[in-house]
Order: sequence, then structure tokens, then C-alpha cells
Amino acid sequence: MNRKNFITSTALGISVFSIIPLLGHHKLKGGIANDPKIVRNKDGSILNVMGDNQNIKLTGEDTNGQYTLIEQNNDPGVGIPPHIHENEDEVFQVLSGNVEMTIGNENTTLNAGDLIFCPKGVPHSWKVVGHQKARAMLSIFPAGLEHMFKELSLLPPGPPDLEKVGQICGKYKLRFV
Repeated sequence: MNRKNFITSTALGISVFSIIPLLGHHKLKGGIANDPKIVRNKDGSILNVMGDNQNIKLTGEDTNGQYTLIEQNNDPGVGIPPHIHENEDEVFQVLSGNVEMTIGNENTTLNAGDLIFCPKGVPHSWKVVGHQKARAMLSIFPAGLEHMFKELSLLPPGPPDLEKVGQICGKYKLRFV
């Protein structure tokens, strides 16, 4: 076999074997193909999670368990205290407004367009600062925490029962520090 034929046949073979894993990427665990999904601006599942206004845009059911996507729209002063995820990484991107983030020992303010990566096992918190509402997109890898947020949203209004909050969060391996 000459060099040109060898390179062509080898490249073709490598290409075919490179594509095969990608074909399986679009399959659900039951072998059913994922359906594309268009999510309009106001679409989603709107929850109030102890003051955190969330609109869950994509769930684990939509992404084969790969990730959850949540839009947050909150007033100044709204925030979540320091906590640690044992299972999930998060990417938090500010779309408008200003959000003060603490990750590990570092404090920073994120402005529109800024994002932060919060790896599992690292304590982090956030709080909307300034005088305007903040809109952010939260991506959680892998999916599953949307179930915790749904449970938390069902708690009665008023001051939260911290013991009950801790039990719910503990089921999802999230703890406050």
C-alpha cells in the first residue's frame, strides 16, 4: 500500500471510530433518543425556594441527567449562605445586575457577563448587591438538584424550619457551613 492510500484509509477509519461514541451520546438510558427542546423566555418551572426566585429551564429528564439549567431573578439582598455540594459542580453566570460571590476564601462581585465555576467540595455563597435586581443562569453538573429545589419550594412560607431544610438538603448531599 502506498503512503497516500495508507493515510486516506487510516484517516477514514479513525473518523468512523471517532463518530461512533458521539452517536450514542444522544441516547437516553432506555435507548430512546433525546428530543430537542426549545425553551422560550418565559417557559420553565417557576419556583420560590426560600426567597430565591428560580425558573428551571432544563432538568435531568431533558438532558439525560447531564445537567440542570436554572434562571434566577432576585432582588437586592437575596442570597444563599455558604454551602458545599458533594456531588455537583456549578457554573453561575450573571446576566444583569450585580452578585457578590464567595468561593473558598475569595470574595468577588460579578457583573453582567461575568461567571464563576464552583467545583464540588468547595464552599461557596452568593448575594445580590447594589440597587437593581439580578438575573443569573445557574448550570448544575450532573442534574438532580432540581428535585431538592422543588422540595424546598413546598415548605410553608415564613421563617424556614432549619432542621427540615437541613434534612432535605442532606438527602442531596448539600450541607451548609
